[in-house]
Amino acid sequence: MTPRTLYLRLALAEMVTWTLLILGMIGKYAFGLEWATTVGGSIHGFVFLCYAVTTVAVWIDKRWPFGTGVLGLASAIIPYATYPFERSVQRRGLLAGPWRLGKDGESPRSLPERLLATALRSPILALIVTVIVVAIVFTLLLVAGKPTEWFS
Repeated sequence: MTPRTLYLRLALAEMVTWTLLILGMIGKYAFGLEWATTVGGSIHGFVFLCYAVTTVAVWIDKRWPFGTGVLGLASAIIPYATYPFERSVQRRGLLAGPWRLGKDGESPRSLPERLLATALRSPILALIVTVIVVAIVFTLLLVAGKPTEWFS
C-alpha cells in the first residue's frame, strides 16, 4: 500500500468517526443515550491515534516540512479537516510515489528513519506493534477519563 492510499483511507476514516462521535453526542444530549458517546468516542479515539501514527510515518518518509507535519496532526483535531488536508498534500505532490524507506528503498539516515524503515520492511510485525502501542495508549486515555476532566 502506498503512502497516498494509506493516508487517504485514514483521512476518510477519521471523518467517518467524527460523524459517529457527533451522532453519539446528539444521542446522549438529545435522547439521553449515555452509551452513545462512549461508542462513538471510543471508535473515533482509536482511529484518531491511528491517523496520528500514519501522519508521523508519512511525514518522516516523505520528508515533509515541519509545519506540514504539524498541520497534518492538527487536522485530526478539527472535525472533517483530515480529508481537505490530505487533498492539499496530494495536490502538492507530498504523497507521490512508493515508500521512500520501504523494501529496496533508500537507506535510513536518522533514528526515526531507521524505525520507519524497519516497520516498512517488516509490515506484519509493524502492524502488530502499532496495534499494541495504539491499544495501550488508548487504554491509558480511557483510564485518564474524559478529556474534559483531565485538568479539573
